[in-house]
Amino acid sequence: MTIENKVGRTGGQVLVDALLVNGVERAFCVPGESYLAVLDALHDVKEDIDLIVCRQEGGAAYMAEAYGKLTGKPGICFVTRGPGATNASVGIHTGFQDSTPMILFIGQVARDQIDREAFQEIDYRRMFGEMAKWIVQVDDAKRLPELINQAFYRAMNGRPGPVVVALPEDMLTDIVHVADALPAKHIEPSASNAELLELQQLIKEAEKPLVVLGGGGWNEAAVENIRQFIETQNLPVAASFRCQDLVDNKLSQYIGNLGLAAGPALQNAVKNSDLLIVLGARLGEMTTGSYSLVDIPTPKQKLVHVHLGIEELGRVYQPTLGINAGMQKISAQLAELPAIKPSYFNTLVHSLNEEYLEGCTFPTAPGSVQMGKIIEWLNEQLPDDSILTCGAGNYTGWIHRGYQHRKFRTLLGPTNGSMGYGVPAAVAAKLTYPERMVIAFAGDGCFLMNGQELATAAHYGANLVVIVVNNGMYGTIRMHQERAYPGRVSGTELFNPDFAVFAAAFGFHSETVNETEQFVPAFERCQNSGRPSLIEIQIDPEALTPKMSLTQIRENALASR
Repeated sequence: MTIENKVGRTGGQVLVDALLVNGVERAFCVPGESYLAVLDALHDVKEDIDLIVCRQEGGAAYMAEAYGKLTGKPGICFVTRGPGATNASVGIHTGFQDSTPMILFIGQVARDQIDREAFQEIDYRRMFGEMAKWIVQVDDAKRLPELINQAFYRAMNGRPGPVVVALPEDMLTDIVHVADALPAKHIEPSASNAELLELQQLIKEAEKPLVVLGGGGWNEAAVENIRQFIETQNLPVAASFRCQDLVDNKLSQYIGNLGLAAGPALQNAVKNSDLLIVLGARLGEMTTGSYSLVDIPTPKQKLVHVHLGIEELGRVYQPTLGINAGMQKISAQLAELPAIKPSYFNTLVHSLNEEYLEGCTFPTAPGSVQMGKIIEWLNEQLPDDSILTCGAGNYTGWIHRGYQHRKFRTLLGPTNGSMGYGVPAAVAAKLTYPERMVIAFAGDGCFLMNGQELATAAHYGANLVVIVVNNGMYGTIRMHQERAYPGRVSGTELFNPDFAVFAAAFGFHSETVNETEQFVPAFERCQNSGRPSLIEIQIDPEALTPKMSLTQIRENALASR
């Protein structure tokens, strides 16, 4: 969209016009007096920019992050200064570790009050220094087109990530005469011919290769191209932590995700491989089993590391072949490579895929609710393009082990392990794709960190389904507690409301499930209700993990002493 140059615009109007120039269609916010001029300018373009008013800045920032992850376009969030910015910081940290393009706009104190510790004043360059790709304060309204344009470029290009823009409130009311900039463009490097030839030679020499997919910068075409590369070369492929939706999990070459649900077979496959082809993933702590699967700094495996951010190549692991390339460009190049020796890897691929499929099954858990059976039913019944969201907690183990993602961007989960993400992410997903099934998973601890965003879902008619897995504790911490200090419960017990009644107060259709057989009819009633809905699943506290009970964890810890 091209905006005609205007005269006599406020800083707020210049900023909003810059958003329009860059194709912004939706923004998430909690209003504040520090950016009233922006809210006023948004009033004039409400047919073009859908402003979603949220109930807490953390929820708003999560929604912007989820939108950026889903669309590849920077998610936009507006919050006020001080407490608003600190609340929103959790979304910035999530966006940084997830390599998600987003821009957080923060109202700031007036320019003549800066450095006096004025009301709610914070120096955002210092506050977000290690959480964002770039932080800027716009002190001159004439520079808004330039600096907002730069914010979009930085959020989208290289390793995608969050940008923070501070907006002094008096700057936003200044009247200026300035032309709009052109829209920011997506720029990607690609692999050279020499690099592609070296990669082919490494595959030709390999006995036990393994591909790992992850990180940001993907789109649907890139995922399809990588699928073609995997199938043509017949290479085993794993996903990095919470990136399972980058590959069809029903492919015969798929061998699982390298996250908390990674079993010994998959971890050994990484350790014993002689060629790791890592596309997009940073090879962080979760993906490498706390850096135990790949030696630092020089891996024993030959390592091909492809990443958008050149600063990431060699940062932890020295690659045999480092390629600074974007996922959209490199995937198209890899899809065109001729088959090298696909039949050679048949036995390797088959055995690893069989081990993955075996890991998708669950033993009988304590109690009258079998989460494994519920996930199995959802896996069989949900449309392929359904979007599942989650925060952090042991309840995610059932999802990550048992649900098979078939399409791109059907999983929204924070790789920084941030609780409270699932509900706001699902709200953003349902508003972005109202025709798709969206299910938010949350533990009882996770849910109440952003449960207030049920109000946002109800307000905007986002008919998602929320599934709250209630075991009356901070389950992940209790698990670690039982392993390290068996039987000494401290600080992990929870007192919960009736979640179904809580949801009903927001106008949700709500259900309570305390037996496995109750889930399917409850879920179907949710689907048929025509409203956003919530199912509380009350599980036995003993069913602490998909594979081991609370008592088993405690007894193992005691026996090892």
